[in-house]
Amino acid sequence: MNIPSLQPDLIFPRLKYTSADSDFAFEAKRAAMGPYITRKWGWDEEFQRNLHSRRYQEKPYFEIKNAQNRLGTVSFQVFYEHVRFGEFYLFPEYQGQGTGSRVLQHCLRLADSLTLPVRLEHLHWNPVGALYRRYGFIEIGKSDIHCFMERPCPS
Repeated sequence: MNIPSLQPDLIFPRLKYTSADSDFAFEAKRAAMGPYITRKWGWDEEFQRNLHSRRYQEKPYFEIKNAQNRLGTVSFQVFYEHVRFGEFYLFPEYQGQGTGSRVLQHCLRLADSLTLPVRLEHLHWNPVGALYRRYGFIEIGKSDIHCFMERPCPS
């Protein structure tokens, strides 16, 4: 499934399985998540690249883009019983300006049109959890590293 444009200015082209697109997605992850990963484990370039490569093959990645810039990435995967939202990385210069909220709301509306709940995960110490809670996500599980959340489908 593709992600439709978000008027007036955002588009979501699907990234291809090329080294250039994979490298772009990796750089978005490094820029957005690097500080949180480094805080806990340090940055192991080989490990992070291998992990990214596996994830990049497992799910669809979409670029978040406006007319002038590549802002980041998101993955939106539709399953029979839920939508999986993830790999949501904005470059730091585009954070804190409402773009993340707009993208999240857009994807939630899309999931609502499919009458499906949305699931995601985030690192416990990443403040993005507050954004997800504002949009109705509740914790449904946790590991030592991740908080697993779901936003029920509105009735």
